[in-house]
Amino acid sequence: MIIKRCEWVGDSQNCKKYHDKEWGIPEHDDKKLFELLTLEGAQAGLSWLTILKKRENYLEAFDYFDIKKVANYNQTKIEELMQNKGIVRNRLKIESTIKNANSILAIQKEFGSFDTYIWGFVGGKPKINAWTSLSEIPAKTCESDAMSKDLSKRGFKFVGSTICYAFMQAIGMVNDHITDCFRYQEVNRLNR
Repeated sequence: MIIKRCEWVGDSQNCKKYHDKEWGIPEHDDKKLFELLTLEGAQAGLSWLTILKKRENYLEAFDYFDIKKVANYNQTKIEELMQNKGIVRNRLKIESTIKNANSILAIQKEFGSFDTYIWGFVGGKPKINAWTSLSEIPAKTCESDAMSKDLSKRGFKFVGSTICYAFMQAIGMVNDHITDCFRYQEVNRLNR
C-alpha cells in the first residue's frame, strides 16, 4: 500500500519522519517552540532538509534550546558557535537566536508563557485548512503578517511573515497537510 504524503516531503527519510511524526501537531512547550522558531529562521535561504540533517547538532550546540542558557550566551560562545561545522555558521542567525531567547524571556514575564502569547495569533486553536495541492498553500497569511510584525516589535530577528507561517505550520497552529495526505485526518482528530 502506498502512503500518500504532502508533496514537499519527497524521498528523504528525514523529511518523512518529520512529516509523519511532528509537522502540524499542536506544540505548546516553550522550549520546543523556541527550537522550531530557531530552525525555521536558520532555514532562511536554505532547504528544510539541510536543517533537518543538522537538527541534532543544533540541539547540542544550543544547550537543547534551554531558553535561559541561550539568552546568556556571550561573545565567546558566539565565536565557538561560528566554528561549529554542524550548524549553519551565519553570525546574524546565531546572534538572532540569542536575541530571540531574551525576547521569549520577556514574553514569558508578560504572558506567563511563550505558548500563550504565540497561540494568541490564532485564538488559541489550530486553523484547519483543506488544501488539495501544494500550490494552494500560501507562503504567508494575515495571521503570520501580524505575528511577524509583533515579534519584530519585541526584538525578534529572522521572523519575516514567510518564516512565521512556516513556524505556524510546524507547530500545528494551522493544519496544512493536503487533504489526501494520510496525516490530514490524524492531525484534525488531535485538534478536536
